[in-house]
Amino acid sequence: MRFLKQLSIILFLSFLGEILHDLIPLPIPASVYGLVLMLLLLQSHILKVDQVKETSEFLIEIMPVMFIPAGVGLLTSWDALKPIFIPVAVITAVTTVFVMAVTGKVTQKMIRSGKSRKTDREMAAGQYKEEATAGGEK
Repeated sequence: MRFLKQLSIILFLSFLGEILHDLIPLPIPASVYGLVLMLLLLQSHILKVDQVKETSEFLIEIMPVMFIPAGVGLLTSWDALKPIFIPVAVITAVTTVFVMAVTGKVTQKMIRSGKSRKTDREMAAGQYKEEATAGGEK
């Protein structure tokens, strides 16, 4: 029953994403609207992670199965894709490398930023301790 409730929450947010897609005239997929809604609800603690965790993990585990219809669709339309295969393959490879590089750089920057903030906090705490110790010795 817990899984059914969690799936209902996820499907409801997806449905709201579909409604937003129809109401807002932007070229953004409905699934993105649903994911943004889920993110906002999770960040605002209106929705708790425990309320969708098990079903989300299950959906992530079976995600590769969801690519089978797309792969079959590519195979059935091979005659239409054959003339443009090389440009599509090059674009796919270049954009994949680009996304990986940008993701890596952003992640490195965030990690370094987190370390520098932690170091700043540690230094501030150390100075506070030194001041407290020096004040206590007087």
